Amino acid sequence: MSDIKRREMRDKNQNIQVFVRIRPVSSQEKAARSPIVVETPAGNNKEVQVVEKSSLTKSFAFDRVFGTNSKQVDVYKVVAAPLVDEVLAGYNCTVFAYGQTGTGKTFTMEGERHDDLATSWENDPFSGIIPRTLSHLFDELRIQEVECTVRVSFIEIYNEDIYDLLSGTDDTTKLRLYDDTTKKGSVIIQGMEEVTVHNKNEVYSILAKGSLKRQTAATLMNAHSSRSHTIFSITVHIKENTDDGEELMKIGKLNLVDLAGSENIGRSGAVERRAREAGNINQSLLTLGRVITSLVERAPHIPYRESKLTRLLQDSLGGRTKTSIIATISPAAANLEETLSTLDYAHRAKNITNRPEVNQKLTKKALLKVTIAYLSESSHFLRLQRPLEISFGANDLSHSAVFD
Repeated sequence: MSDIKRREMRDKNQNIQVFVRIRPVSSQEKAARSPIVVETPAGNNKEVQVVEKSSLTKSFAFDRVFGTNSKQVDVYKVVAAPLVDEVLAGYNCTVFAYGQTGTGKTFTMEGERHDDLATSWENDPFSGIIPRTLSHLFDELRIQEVECTVRVSFIEIYNEDIYDLLSGTDDTTKLRLYDDTTKKGSVIIQGMEEVTVHNKNEVYSILAKGSLKRQTAATLMNAHSSRSHTIFSITVHIKENTDDGEELMKIGKLNLVDLAGSENIGRSGAVERRAREAGNINQSLLTLGRVITSLVERAPHIPYRESKLTRLLQDSLGGRTKTSIIATISPAAANLEETLSTLDYAHRAKNITNRPEVNQKLTKKALLKVTIAYLSESSHFLRLQRPLEISFGANDLSHSAVFD
């Protein structure tokens, strides 16, 4: 039995994996002498305990809990590293970071640069999931000596508008979202830039460019980055040859999602009031919560279409994607309400079942058919910027070629 067949049998129905990361106590919490109310039982890395105001302890079980001393590499190895193999096998995968502002979502996903600038980002202990994933991916591609292309995109959703963080211009042009009529549940983002990454040395500069543009755009729009979501997507095309000489294209994709601060959605009775005050800022998180609840309760209608975020990531929630969530929390009593809200939210998501399926490999003929259908669909609303190009390069991943 092939590895793909074994994976398909194993993953026929797979619950979303949920992880929790507890950040260290902040300087503000120390100054306020806020008591520690979150802890992990000794010898148990799958449970988190929270002491509530009534002094009662509430316990939550997850796939893995990372304590305050956890390192970036620890989180990467458990949460994201296994997904690299799945992407190379032709699966779509998604990792969400969810939690209150200031609990380490962006640090977990992107990381920071070490004070010692002589330290390369690849060896930087502060590097997050995104740069580590791309470094790992290129290492695997080089070991396998396959002909491939790696492309990345980086978008931001703020106030139900989509912005491209990798575009060549410095403006804040809004991107438009359309249904992809060639693939159920998929969408097309008009004008989104996809950058071909040739080697791991380009990774950090691309990520830094996107992060800088996010900060600049936030200033121009009088917004706060904690109110926006970002999606960093990595798409890998790998060329394979069958025994009879037929060329096939295997495609895998990884979405790395940094969600807006969860305090924006409040809890229970406060939700609708806060949502009205904030306009559309909270729409995506509110809808994400409703989607999770609807999936867990097996409701007949799932409100994917009620926000841009859930439309873009529909397949990651109850679809064909392998999905993981990292819930980030504070250990201090000052943030008890938000910590409990985050843990409740994450615990519900554990009950969502996906049905991961490997992407169908495309022959030249099939790829041409898909391309024609895509261009036909796009011609109604897109300005064709360049012909579809498939890049290959077994040695340095930097050559380009097209199917002839």
